[in-house]
Amino acid sequence: MLTKITEILRDYKGDTELEVTEESTFTEMELDSLDTVELVMSLEEEFSVSIEMDENIKTVGALMKAIQDNQ
Repeated sequence: MLTKITEILRDYKGDTELEVTEESTFTEMELDSLDTVELVMSLEEEFSVSIEMDENIKTVGALMKAIQDNQ
């Protein structure tokens, strides 16, 4: 799952070298709230889930858990 999320993030950011780990935060990747919403929409489509974003989802790992919890 991390590989697919990394691929989507790299494509979204246009940065093939973007380093993404479970500890990576959206702030570190310079994603604002609109970017995050667009990213979540892409991930919902990719993984066929519905993700309820909240303030607790600040890292890639937390986002992965939200996807897993909704599969």
